[in-house]
Amino acid sequence: MSDPRNPSDDARLKVLEARIAAAKAATEPVPHMKKDYSQAQVAWRMVIELVAGLVIGFGIGYGLDTLLGTMPIFLVLFIGFGLAAGVKTMLRSANELQERRLAKDAADQRDD
Repeated sequence: MSDPRNPSDDARLKVLEARIAAAKAATEPVPHMKKDYSQAQVAWRMVIELVAGLVIGFGIGYGLDTLLGTMPIFLVLFIGFGLAAGVKTMLRSANELQERRLAKDAADQRDD
């Protein structure tokens, strides 16, 4: 494409490539969250998952006890199930976060 007798085409091409790279860099999205804020968001997500499991377990247990007339039996049982479900969900979230971090670290090591 470029004329070997005219070196100005190569220089113009390099200038154009630099301008394109600068334009692409200017339009790349900038992360809007700080690292600390992201960790706080993950922590709140885990707390909400645990509390949601407890509340759902409490609701089911209280509802069954009210319907069947056996007040503390199902309430205690389902609060325990809700706690177990909340902890399991928290551990799944923590494992997902760890896998993302390990994948990012591996990608960073490949780039170096």
